[in-house]
Amino acid sequence: MSGPVDVPNREVLLATSADRPETGVDEALLPEALAELGLHAGWAVWDESRPWAEAGLVVLRTTWDYTNRRDEFLKWCESVPALANPASVVRWNTDKRYLGELISAGLPVTPTEVVDPGEPAGTAACGTAESVNWPDREFVVKPSVGAGSRGAVRFLPEQRAEAVRHLNALHEEGVAALVQPYQPAVDREGETAVVFFGGVYSHGFVKGPLLDPAGDSGELGIEKGPFATEPAPELRRAAEDVLDATSALLGITRHELLYARVDLVRGEDGAPMLLELELTEPRLGFSLADRAAPLRFASAVRSELARRAE
Repeated sequence: MSGPVDVPNREVLLATSADRPETGVDEALLPEALAELGLHAGWAVWDESRPWAEAGLVVLRTTWDYTNRRDEFLKWCESVPALANPASVVRWNTDKRYLGELISAGLPVTPTEVVDPGEPAGTAACGTAESVNWPDREFVVKPSVGAGSRGAVRFLPEQRAEAVRHLNALHEEGVAALVQPYQPAVDREGETAVVFFGGVYSHGFVKGPLLDPAGDSGELGIEKGPFATEPAPELRRAAEDVLDATSALLGITRHELLYARVDLVRGEDGAPMLLELELTEPRLGFSLADRAAPLRFASAVRSELARRAE
């Protein structure tokens, strides 16, 4: 009978950015939770020189400054031997074009059109474009590479000229743009974030609207939050389907995803719809969940270390 799996390198580096956002309540819980399982955890700025290869595991957490330096960030990710989530996952997930792949896989995803730099978006005067299928309802234009709501703007149908200007501004920065119909359920009930560690469900929380209503429309029916929730069964099932489909697309098992956050909203028919899948540096809502959530994360980290030691 074999004995317990040895974990020879128990050093865990939690990667952050130079402005040190790990001081927030959510992230401050992690080192102690990891220490309870015998792991030595510390914070490290991702673009500072250090012996990354000597760590048992480097966990991406609050590297929120990568969006304007994605190529540099991806190069660094690929240089780290033990990274979670893996560099191949990060490359795929840091460009929201992945939504199109999930749509093609048959998942219910908010309709998404990608407009690359060089494609005509119309003029500010007329606000028309043959290459863009502008929604006939409230819609959002946002960069394909971006964290949170940065660069995302909500428009009314009659504000197409303003939308064209915003899209052109993104193109001038060399960034592709996404055009999506706005989902009004976000104003009524928010987005439900479903969190997994090592492919296993942990907890959920609700995020209120991040984008202010355009014009005079869209009175909010929910506090901006965030606040804890127990996701409805149909939302849980949808999140599980997203993880399974993503794992198949990337050629990995879902347990190789140390963490995942699936952001869902209900469509006009009331059925769950994916807004975003966060596999790189999401807020995980530890301060909103039960006190065992950081320990579940720590257990997933220890399991990943043991897997790598086999």
